Amino acid sequence: MDLQLNGKRAIVTGGSRGIGRAIARTLAAEGASVVIASRGREALDAAATELTEQTGGRVIGITVDTGGQESVDRLVERTVAELGGVDILVNSAATPWSSGKPTDFDSITDDVVREEVEIKVLGYLRTARAVSPHLIEQGWGRIINISGLGARQANSIAQTIRNVSVSALTKNLADELGPHGVNVTVVHPGLTRTERLEARLAERSEREGVPLADLEAELATNSIRRVVDASEVADVVAFLASPRSIAITGDAIAAGGGVPGPVYY
Repeated sequence: MDLQLNGKRAIVTGGSRGIGRAIARTLAAEGASVVIASRGREALDAAATELTEQTGGRVIGITVDTGGQESVDRLVERTVAELGGVDILVNSAATPWSSGKPTDFDSITDDVVREEVEIKVLGYLRTARAVSPHLIEQGWGRIINISGLGARQANSIAQTIRNVSVSALTKNLADELGPHGVNVTVVHPGLTRTERLEARLAERSEREGVPLADLEAELATNSIRRVVDASEVADVVAFLASPRSIAITGDAIAAGGGVPGPVYY
């Protein structure tokens, strides 16, 4: 299937590593020109160079702090100047949820929740605010927000709030921007194989003397009984970013290999 992404122009925040990087690679391989954005200049430059070499496409790194609207506005202005416009926004700039963060009720302070909302929810809102006028003007666009299956699990107040809030943001944007030709969706990855997960498992494997394959199998509690790779999440996002996805907007797409048991409808 031709995703009709050739010549499209995309911004991927959080694009220097993890799922964001995999998404940028797939979009570039499909013919889109891609701006990857994050705070670290060195990591951005390295990622842009590697992705360009891997895909043969055009990948540019631009620094951004999604915690500030001025920085986000500059990102979009530079993207338009470099690429001649923007068609696709993928919001993936958020700190990963990890076991080191508090999960119990007594430990969830206002600041813990506030930080999660500031980075993931308001950061996504700021980028959508800056990009949407360009999408509206041209009468076509795609916004894909990367959230997480934490939206469907009561593991932590802060984690659930941030992910459910991204879904709420997505639905509101979809209804408002839909008449202008802009589709907005949210993707919920589960546990995903990224550089970060691989490093964590390699460290544990060395420490405990357990083969990596066994550690992955232990984590694979989803329906397909294997850890989903970041590239496989990226395939889902690439479809949603394409003109082929016209029938899908406002909804959440789970990309975690299935959750055994519950029925979501």
